[in-house]
Amino acid sequence: MTDILMPRLSDTMEEGVISSWHKKPGDQIAVGDVLCDIETDKAIMEYEAYEAGVLEKILVEEGQTAAIGAPIAVLAPAGAPVGGSSGGSSGAPAPATEPAPEPEPEPEQPAAAAEPEPAAEQPAAAPAPARAEAPAAASKRPPSSPLARRLARDHGIDLATLTGSGPGGRIVRADIEAAIRAGAPAQAPAQQAPAQQAAPAAAPQAAPAPPQAGEDVEVVPLNRFRKVAARRLTESKRNAPHFYLNREVDAAKLVEFRATLNEALAPAKVSLNDLVVKACATALRAFPEVNVSFTEENLLRHKRVHIGVAVAVDDGLVVPVIRDADRKSVSQIGAETRELAGRAREGRLTPQEMSGGTFSISNLGMFGVDSFSAVINPPEAAILAVGAVRDEPVVRDGQVVPGKRMAVTLSVDHRACDGATGARFLARLVELLENPLLIVA
Repeated sequence: MTDILMPRLSDTMEEGVISSWHKKPGDQIAVGDVLCDIETDKAIMEYEAYEAGVLEKILVEEGQTAAIGAPIAVLAPAGAPVGGSSGGSSGAPAPATEPAPEPEPEPEQPAAAAEPEPAAEQPAAAPAPARAEAPAAASKRPPSSPLARRLARDHGIDLATLTGSGPGGRIVRADIEAAIRAGAPAQAPAQQAPAQQAAPAAAPQAAPAPPQAGEDVEVVPLNRFRKVAARRLTESKRNAPHFYLNREVDAAKLVEFRATLNEALAPAKVSLNDLVVKACATALRAFPEVNVSFTEENLLRHKRVHIGVAVAVDDGLVVPVIRDADRKSVSQIGAETRELAGRAREGRLTPQEMSGGTFSISNLGMFGVDSFSAVINPPEAAILAVGAVRDEPVVRDGQVVPGKRMAVTLSVDHRACDGATGARFLARLVELLENPLLIVA
């Protein structure tokens, strides 16, 4: 027998969640077969088999978490009967342990509270039938994408109530979003009814306690993106002494240059942020002192410029990386950014596409934010926050005329870079943005 272990799928991963199993006990496994989908701190990844054999037993069910290196399944040699010497003891209890996926709907207590009728019909004996019927229900689950299953789990949507619009009736993200808008029925495990009924008896004097789910509060469990982001950003603010440099950019020529580029590149398009990425990459090439990472023993000066671009997704924030941005044209950067952003919103980015950055950019200008300060994305030493382009009166040649302004804020790790170096870098960046021909020169 061989244990299948939870792999390390990203440099920041400490544990993973089994999003879905593609195989079941008794299935023949070939090298390269996709065994399961694993949700990491950055994405949902397919886990392929490295050995051939027979899937003897699943140890970590869908929706459950396992630490890196922990066994998640058992693989028997090819041709071996399932449930042999070990299967005799594991085969019988299987139906009892099969409902392990039931923890998956736990976050759905608010939805369960909204449907009291099923709980009322099964006040005490509900848990036993639910556990006995769970394997059959799981086997009839309609085909769905990993992202759709995760969204359904997060929002309490019962997949069995949906009709998929994907190939072969597969339920995809769009189906879940439509169900959320339409108020689709949620899964309501009967197990939760006794627990909810027992709460008042267990704590009759708990009136001063915070409101519980189902009253005036909706409990939204933290997904893996939020948990990891909370930990890493807290560490960044605690460990990296941030200082901030603010500049105003005369963005009139930048806006005009972008319009000229888009006319020349039609139907391809570039955004203002694509120009900012290219300008930052060019400035970093001139100021390698900012393209660094701090360690307790050394300062790592990166010889290549990899720009991380913050992308907002439903689950939080991801930062795909544009590699060698200083060597790419603005149109190449634009095409790559759109591709990565699209796949980020679909949950299809690989950990490699979100690691290795040497500098990051966060742009909230499209949301109308004038200016803000961003938190450094460790182990990088700096991040640029970009605000909206604003129409403002400016003074030119002693005359007040219409103009366009854009605020940028550079957050810097003072352990890795001092104020004067950061100021010189920012001055060069502003010069490039105000004279965009220099960006493509």
